[in-house]
Amino acid sequence: MIGIFDSGLGGLTVVREIQRQMPGYPVVYLGDTARMPYGNKSPRAVAEFAVQDARFLMAQGAKVIVIACNTASAVAHDAVRRAVKVPVFEVVSPAVRAAAAITAGRIGVIGTRATIGSGVYEKRLKIAAPKAKVFGQACPLFVPLVEEGWLDQPETLAIAKRYLLPLKLRKIDALILGCTHYPFLKPIVQRAIGPNTRLVDPARETVATLKRYLESKPALLKELHAAGRRGVRDRYFVSDVTPNYRLLASRWLGRDIRLKETHLPCS
Repeated sequence: MIGIFDSGLGGLTVVREIQRQMPGYPVVYLGDTARMPYGNKSPRAVAEFAVQDARFLMAQGAKVIVIACNTASAVAHDAVRRAVKVPVFEVVSPAVRAAAAITAGRIGVIGTRATIGSGVYEKRLKIAAPKAKVFGQACPLFVPLVEEGWLDQPETLAIAKRYLLPLKLRKIDALILGCTHYPFLKPIVQRAIGPNTRLVDPARETVATLKRYLESKPALLKELHAAGRRGVRDRYFVSDVTPNYRLLASRWLGRDIRLKETHLPCS
């Protein structure tokens, strides 16, 4: 199975992309809703949580792990790689490569305070697109708005316009949605930033990277595909079943899903 974890709903954007780009490959998903959001936690805490999440997925039979959380990708990727003995993918690097490929020289990045504060995108874009100017903007209210299902309310658009105005004034031509929750708000973000800015979806780019990797590993690809042919079903776990989670998850994936609550071990 392909293991995916996030602090909440956002990682389901990666699940949806796997279903679109790699249909038939079963996934096991963990949303750490009891400890969300990760974006306002310390790097030490995020690394601790991420390792626990990855080990849980390994125990469920995951043969590959996707860190579907920009905050954890930024500060905990190395810790997760050391903790598990399967390939580990994160969502920052694929988005950086995609933005570098399409920009004319002015790139915006939106994310949680932790992701923007880490400077991870700026550091990697200096290597991938050394001549580009990079502008970051924290959007801390976006995650709770998504978790509440406020995907198309006027208030959400007003908040997006306020957050994105500094980037709009900078005349950015590419905008990285630096949190996997943010693709839920893609139409509103596009309206707020304007039609001349291209959006980079980390979920789409990460799954494309994962697919290319698996195609280079025929034995692993065959093993994952065989699980799907045997009828292994997708599984969805959360560390706390919140009132809106089931409804929003089913809405986002386009089908009813069963959630199983699990209590993550302490370090």
